[in-house]
Amino acid sequence: MQNANLFFTLASCIFFMGLVAFISWRKTRGGVDSRDGYFLAGRGLGSVFIAGSLLLTNLSAEQLIGLNGSAYGFNLSSMAWEVTAAVATIAMALIFLPRYLAGAFTTLPEFLADRFDADVRRMSVILFMLGYGLITIPSVLYSGSIAVMQLFDVPDLLGISYFEALVVTVLTIGGIGSIYAIFGGLKAVAVSDTINGIGLLIIGILVPVLGLIALGEGNFGLGLDKLVSDHPEKLNAIGGEDDPTPFGTLFTGMLFANLFYWCTNQYVIQRTLGASSLAEGQKGVLFSGFFKVLVPFMMMIPGVIAFHLYGPGLGSIDQAYPRLIKDVMPVYLAGFFLAVLLGAVFSSFNSLLNSAATLFCLDVYGPWRKNKASDADLVRVAKIASIVIALFSFVMAPLLYFAEQGLWQIIRIFTGFYNIPTVVIVIMGLFTKRIPAIGAKIVIVFHVTAYALLRFVVDEAITIHFLHQYAILFVIEVMIMLIAGYLRPRETPWNFKINAQVDLQPWRFAKPLAATLFSCVVGLYLLFSSIGLASGEGLGTLFYSLMMTIVLANIIYWAWAAKSRTVAPSNQPI
Repeated sequence: MQNANLFFTLASCIFFMGLVAFISWRKTRGGVDSRDGYFLAGRGLGSVFIAGSLLLTNLSAEQLIGLNGSAYGFNLSSMAWEVTAAVATIAMALIFLPRYLAGAFTTLPEFLADRFDADVRRMSVILFMLGYGLITIPSVLYSGSIAVMQLFDVPDLLGISYFEALVVTVLTIGGIGSIYAIFGGLKAVAVSDTINGIGLLIIGILVPVLGLIALGEGNFGLGLDKLVSDHPEKLNAIGGEDDPTPFGTLFTGMLFANLFYWCTNQYVIQRTLGASSLAEGQKGVLFSGFFKVLVPFMMMIPGVIAFHLYGPGLGSIDQAYPRLIKDVMPVYLAGFFLAVLLGAVFSSFNSLLNSAATLFCLDVYGPWRKNKASDADLVRVAKIASIVIALFSFVMAPLLYFAEQGLWQIIRIFTGFYNIPTVVIVIMGLFTKRIPAIGAKIVIVFHVTAYALLRFVVDEAITIHFLHQYAILFVIEVMIMLIAGYLRPRETPWNFKINAQVDLQPWRFAKPLAATLFSCVVGLYLLFSSIGLASGEGLGTLFYSLMMTIVLANIIYWAWAAKSRTVAPSNQPI
C-alpha cells in the first residue's frame, strides 16, 4: 500500500472510530454510576441497541475469515453455526427472557442461587470465570488480531516483525475495547456495538456485490449467473460426514450448543437483561435472529466467489477472504472497512470483559460483602476488575502465538467444559419445582469429569462427532437431575418469585415473527440444497411449491395474530 493510501486509510479509520466513541460517550455520560446503570445500562436498552449489540458480540473478524474460508474450501455446510442460532434466539425471546426479566436477574448465577443454592452459584461462577479469563477473552483478542493482520498485512505496513505486530495489534484492539467496557459499562458497549453493526451490515452487503461484479468482469448479473451455475456443489448447505458440519449435528449437539450461547451465556444475554421492557427485549432478540439468517450471504458467499475467481490454488483456505478484499475493496473505503473490522473484534472483547467484571462483582465480591456494598463501591470494584482482567489478557493473548496449531482445539475444549451442564441446570431449574441443588452439583462434577475423559483420555478411540457427544451428555445429565429429584426432592417446591423492574407485557407479534424467522431458516436450507441452487439446474417446481406453502402459512398466521388482542397479563412470567 502506498504511503498516501496508507495515510488516508488510517486517517479515515480513526475518524470513523472517533465518531463511534463520541456518540457512545454522549449516550452514556452520567448514566453509569449506579449498579443497574453500569451493569445493565439502567435497564433501558431498546430493541435496536439489543439487536445491534447481540450481532456484534457474536460476529467478529475471525468469523469473516473462517466462514468464508470454509465456503471456499468446502461448501456452505458451516452456515449451520450461524443460521440455526436463529432457532435459539426464538427460544430466548419466548421462553427464557420472560423469566429472566420477571426475576430481575443481573447474572445467570444469581438465578441459580435463587433456584438452587449459593454453592451452585459459586460452582457456575468458577466455570464461567475460568473459561472467560484463561481462554475465551485472550483467544478472542488473539484471533481477532490475527484476522486484522491477515487482512491488512500489519507487519509490512509498520515495518516490524510478525510477533511485534501481533503485540501492537493486541494492545490497540484491547485498549480500545477496554475503554468502552471499563468507563462506559454495558450501555457504552451496546451503543458502540450497534453503530459498528450498521457498518458491518454495509460491508457485509458491499463485499459480495463487488465480488460478483468482479466475477462478471464488470457485470453484476453475469457474475451472479456464474455463481449459481458454475460449481453448484459449493452452494450446498446439507453437509455430509466429510464436511466440516454434518447435517445431522443440527438436531443433536448444535441445538444445545446454541441454546447455551444464546440463552444462558452471560456475556451474550447480559444486554437482553438490560431491556427496557419484555416487548423491547423480544424485538431485539428476534431481530438479531434475522441478522443471523443473513450471515451466509455476507460471510460465506464471498468465499464461494473467491473460489470462482482464484480456483482451489490458494495456499490456505483462510487466505480466500483477505485476497478478495484486497482485490475488490476500493482504496477510499479501506479506512471504513478497517474501522468496522476493528469494531467487530473489540466488540466481542469488551462484551466479555464487561460480563467477566459483572460476574466477579455481583457473584463473588457482592456475596462476600454480604450484599452490603454500595452501588458506587460495586462500580469501582468492577472497573478495577476490568483493568486487571484486561491486563492479564494483554499478556496471555500474544503468548497463544506459540501454540497456534492448538488454538482452536483449546477453545473448543474449554467451552465444552461448561456449556452443556449450564444448559441442563438452567432448563431443569426453570421447568421443574422439586429437583434439589444436589442434582445440579452432581451434574457439574459429572460433566467436568466425563468431558475431561472424552477429550484427554479416549479422544482418539471415539469416532462420534463432538456435537453428537454434546447431545449424549445432555441426555445423561438431564436423567441425573430427574433421578435426584425423584430420590431426594426438595421439601418445599420452588416457586418463581416475581420481582419485575420493567414492564412484562409481551410483544403481541413476538410469536408470529418467531414463526417467520423459523420459516426463513427452513427456506434458507431449501435454497442451498439439492432442491434449490445446489442442484445445478436452477430452482425447480418443488422448490417454488414448498416456498409458496411456507409463505402462505406465514400470511395466515400473521393475519390471525393481527386480529388477536389477547396477551398474557403483564405481571406473569410467561
